[in-house]
Parts: sequence; structure tokens; C-alpha cells
Amino acid sequence: MNNQKILKKDILIIGTGIAGCVAALKLSEMKSVNVLLVTKDADITQASTLYAQGGIIERGPNDSAEKLKKDILVAGDGLCNEKAVDILANEGPDLVQKILIENVRVQFSTKNGTLDYTKEAAHSKNRILYKNDHSGQEIETKLVEVIKKKKNIEILTNCTLIDLLTLPHHAIDRRKVYENQKCVGGYLLDNETGNVKTVIAKKIILATGGIGQVFLRTTNPKVITGDGLAAASRAGVDIINAEFVQFHPTSLFHRDLDNFLISESVRGEGAELKNEKGELFMKKYDKRGSLAPRDIVARGIYQEILMGRKEFVYLDLKSYMSKEYIINRFPLIYKTCLDLGIDITKEMIPVVPTVHYHCGGIKVDEFGKSSLENLYALGEVSCTGVHGANRLASNSLLEGLVWANQAAEDIKANLSNSNLVAEEDVKSWEYIGEKIADLALIKQDWMSVKSVMWNYVGIVRSQERLERAVLDLNYLKHRIEKFYRDVRLNKDILELRSGVQSALVVAEAAKKNRESSGCHYIIN
Repeated sequence: MNNQKILKKDILIIGTGIAGCVAALKLSEMKSVNVLLVTKDADITQASTLYAQGGIIERGPNDSAEKLKKDILVAGDGLCNEKAVDILANEGPDLVQKILIENVRVQFSTKNGTLDYTKEAAHSKNRILYKNDHSGQEIETKLVEVIKKKKNIEILTNCTLIDLLTLPHHAIDRRKVYENQKCVGGYLLDNETGNVKTVIAKKIILATGGIGQVFLRTTNPKVITGDGLAAASRAGVDIINAEFVQFHPTSLFHRDLDNFLISESVRGEGAELKNEKGELFMKKYDKRGSLAPRDIVARGIYQEILMGRKEFVYLDLKSYMSKEYIINRFPLIYKTCLDLGIDITKEMIPVVPTVHYHCGGIKVDEFGKSSLENLYALGEVSCTGVHGANRLASNSLLEGLVWANQAAEDIKANLSNSNLVAEEDVKSWEYIGEKIADLALIKQDWMSVKSVMWNYVGIVRSQERLERAVLDLNYLKHRIEKFYRDVRLNKDILELRSGVQSALVVAEAAKKNRESSGCHYIIN
């Protein structure tokens, strides 16, 4: 258990979704630079990007950067960072063409031989490129194919982030306390051997995704447990807008499958939400009806569920689209539902809101730089300010792409000014606990965290609920930290530790913000 391996790399990237992969590709253009790309799963493609159904914003017919910017600002409920929105709206579409289409060869859906653009909720124009209903899978798999051909990108799978390696905290020389804090690498657990790898790097990029698994219901894959946000929080990195957790209005409600998303593009193509009586209900809550921004639709569904006798509402495709169109446009949704006994060409889909995206995160600038020297954050773990209080549909993949490019260009320009810290100057990982972690305790603690977040920090919040959440999570965090120090390290205990830390960050931010905005809706 004490076989520690120290790796020295120019760039350490943790996370293999669109943000991490594009950053790695762009940085690999510097032939003399070596990049270490890390994922905690055995499969490098296991990231939120893989499961994105809808698509990615580009620039459709009769569209412009100004029109896109206006839609983003409206969806963000007045809290967007306009400088960041300008960058996204002006540079994003060209980067989709240059990086994804020309370089990576992503094959988006076409109509009559040209790219087809669809529309989603709160968009004023058809501007979203897609690949049927599995756009993320197409993007992720093509990115990984290209990455595997790059000789200066080393891929490390099955390794879980324990903590960021920072100075002076992890310095052997205590006099380093007089110097500015900086990130110089990370501690990674080899999930298979139980050994810790100490990675020293000039620049570190967190691209670990969001926090979905800290809630009972989420569209996020199992790997999304808030690892990057938690590590940044422990290192004292600035985090903003953490209270803004977006619930996707329509995930499939079924006892055998609890995290399957019914894409926003289904409503964009004409499907309508109906209650148990078969009534169109969204116009009661917003004049845009089923195409209102996600936070409004999620609350509308929540209210209908409260007033009704069922735990879900319905999404009706069959009344608005032909059978052939449904099967061809949404093959993944059609097959998944059919396998569960729901023929969406004949029946309405039972749907319920579920946690989908974290609009807040590690505060970064226009280049993805955090408040901690050498540390960048990209994608959902970061907060550029693009989303404000509520994310516009299909701009998460674009944000990951744009800021990966921004960060890579900044690192290219400044890497020559950075030096690797000497390995003898940093502490080796200290193994403490030797007991085998009791999986029953881990499972119960996870259920406690998820229940607190779902019931107290959900779609509709109150000050009383949030106060209870912070108290309960603080107690759980104290207990889980002791558990973590007493047992032999494994992936399960590290994810639990990250989960409770991230949950507390969100709950505390929500408790401090007494004003409803976007997806932070508080009733008193």
C-alpha cells in the first residue's frame, strides 16, 4: 500500500468530457509538451458529454451573435456575465466548425445534404446542431478517437482525484507559508491497486463535470460526484453561484430507469406537456408554454404534480409528430422507452424534473483561470458566468468547447514562464487508515446526502429547509471525514467525501441567497 509513484507532466487534466478532451487536443499541438489526461472510470468516454442528447449551439439561418446573446441573457434571469456571453456568442460557432467539424470530423445530422439546425426551449432561432438524439455520444467518441492518436497525450484511466497538490499546504519547507498559494499538481488514487500517484505539473485543469449524484434523481452519469468542486473547495478556491442547480424538466419516470433524459429538442420539435387529465398546462405558468426556460417549466411540472394524484406529468409526441418522424428523429429515446414497454408513437411519456446541470462552480476568468495560481477549471465544474441563474439549452457543450480553447491558448502563451516544483519539496501522500470501508455505511451515508439535497435543496426551497440542510450536511461531513481517515482509501469513500463537500457548498450558498433568481427559487 505504500508504493507511491511520482509523475511529472507539463499539463495535468482531470476529466475527459468535451472540455478536458478539447483542451488536451489543443495543448498537444505543442509537440514538446506532455499532457496527462485522467479519468476515474475504466472507460475514458464516461463523462456527462457522452449522455448529452440535444446538441450544441452553432449559428443557424437568419441568426447572429447578438440574437444568441439576447437569448442567453433572458434565460439567465439577468445574472449572466456579459463579457463571457460575448465570448461564447461571437467565438463559439466558429470553433464548432473548426474544431469539431473540420478537425475531429463530428458528423452532425443533415437535411438535403446540408447541416440541419433544430430549436430548443428559450431559443429564438433554429441554431442547434445535433446527431439525432445522441449528439454527445457522437462528439465524445470522435474526440476520444483523435486523442488516442496523439503521442504526447498520456491517458490515465481508473484514477480518482483525492486532492489538489498545493503550496504552501503540501510543502515540506514550512517557510513556504510566506509565498503565494499555488497549485502544483494532484494526488490520485489508483482504483485498482489502492496506491496513490503524486502528479506534479506546471498547469492543472479541472474538467470533472458537475454535482448531479448528490441528489436522489439526476440525469448525470454515476461518475459525476462533485470531485473537482470539492477538491477546489478544500483548497480554498473561489466558488460562485453554487445555489443555481438546474433541474431538467423532462426525465423519464420509470421504476427500472431513473436517470434517462428526454431531450429538450423533443419539445423544440413540437411535443407538448400535459397533466394527468390530458390538459396542456404550461401556458398557466408562462406564455411560452412548453418552450419556456427550463427553470419555469420545471416549476410548472412540480406544481402540477403537487396538485395532482400522480408523481409525474406527460410529454406527448404522438399527437404532434408522425410515427416515422419520431422513430427517425429520436431513435435512442424511442428504443429506450420501447424496451421499458412504452411505445412513444402511441403513448405519452411519463416525465418528471430531475437535477441536470450546475450553473455555478469554480469562479474563472475569460481564460478559465481560477483564483488559485496554475489552476484552470473548464466545463460544468467552472463558473464563467455565461449561464447566470439558469442555463440556456444546448450551450453547455459550447461553453466547454470555447473555454477549453481559451485555456489552451492562454497556457500555450505562458507555459514557458512556469517551472515544475521539485519532487523533494512536496509531501508524499500519507496513508493513515487501514480498515476496509464498510460498503453498507457508504451506501447509507450517500442516501442521507441525496435525501437532504432532494428534499431541502430542490426545485422549490425555503429558508427553513435550507437551514435544516446545512445543519444535517455539516453533521454528515464531520462523520464522513472521520470515516475517510479511518479506512483504506478506495473510490467509493472518495466519492462520498466529495459528494458531501459539494452538497454543503450548494446548500450554504442557497441559504445565503434569500432572493429567487432562475433555478434558485425560494418561497420565504
